[in-house]
Amino acid sequence: MAPRDTITIRRPDDWHLHFRDGATMQAVVPHTARQFARAIVMPNLSPPVTTTAMAAAYRERIVAAVPEGVDFTPLMTAYLTDDTDPDDLARGFESGVLTAAKLYPAGATTNSASGVTDVRRIDRVLERMADIGMPLCVHGEVTSAEIDIFDREAVFIERVLQPLVERLPDLRVIFEHITTRQAVDFVDQSSDNVAATITPQHLHINRNAILVGGIRPHMYCLPVAKREEHRLALRKAATSGSAKYFLGTDSAPHHRHAKESDCGCAGIFNAPFALESYLAVFDEENALDRFEGFASLNGPRFYRLPVNEETITLERSETRVPGEVEGGGEPVVPFHAGETLGWRLVG
Repeated sequence: MAPRDTITIRRPDDWHLHFRDGATMQAVVPHTARQFARAIVMPNLSPPVTTTAMAAAYRERIVAAVPEGVDFTPLMTAYLTDDTDPDDLARGFESGVLTAAKLYPAGATTNSASGVTDVRRIDRVLERMADIGMPLCVHGEVTSAEIDIFDREAVFIERVLQPLVERLPDLRVIFEHITTRQAVDFVDQSSDNVAATITPQHLHINRNAILVGGIRPHMYCLPVAKREEHRLALRKAATSGSAKYFLGTDSAPHHRHAKESDCGCAGIFNAPFALESYLAVFDEENALDRFEGFASLNGPRFYRLPVNEETITLERSETRVPGEVEGGGEPVVPFHAGETLGWRLVG
């Protein structure tokens, strides 16, 4: 069968990304708004977005950065801490200001120092979320110093996530940016209240991309890329047609100097060519017919939101990714910098 030269799908959503704030936010929002109708916005600013009022104010700043004439809706999340007020969270969700809440184990990733020190400390919050149907987005890594960084996701499943879903089976959980075969197995074996997002980078790279031929800081993110067996498991899951998996870029802009430093930041900025990056994987896996489900249908279904009515079209065409893009006064290096992708968003 001849390869398809175009693909038209419902307009997708990005169910996990970082906009930052200030000039950086203003520079990166247009990249996402050009491709996606909605996006779940992570709350790990400095200081973090911990209340409904803070989320509403942040949403206003994002909306102001959307180019005129572009239809884009940011979906806000609250950053859980040991002291989160369940009443405020519930009010935010019921009023439509908050779409979900985000669990960061303290110290797990960028700006997570204020995160939850022990998940049992927020049992009252999680019980309330389960009662009202509010989704929980989870950064799934333990942070104990004795656990190897490449094992932190698998240990988190065993120590934290499996007990959590057994304790609160009605809680709707999104296991964010999964990176391991163990995570795929966990999601597949869990109830329909458990789903997962998968990033483009974890479908394209394994840990060799960070370490072979010299340290490549722009390939460093958290959770860190793992062995090839895990990348292959993720590709199989994403392209399987399972409704449990959907698009979440975890796009995370850091200025070049912050990545190329003696303590480089974790995060890959994939927003400018996110759809082209994902579609390359589905093309390689002969799964173009399953791309719309992953990109446009599974996420809204899990979040209990309507599917977007408008469509987008991508065509088979060479797309050259620039070496850097404007990041708000300083450049940011995008994922696939200097490479050529085989698809292009045309409308």
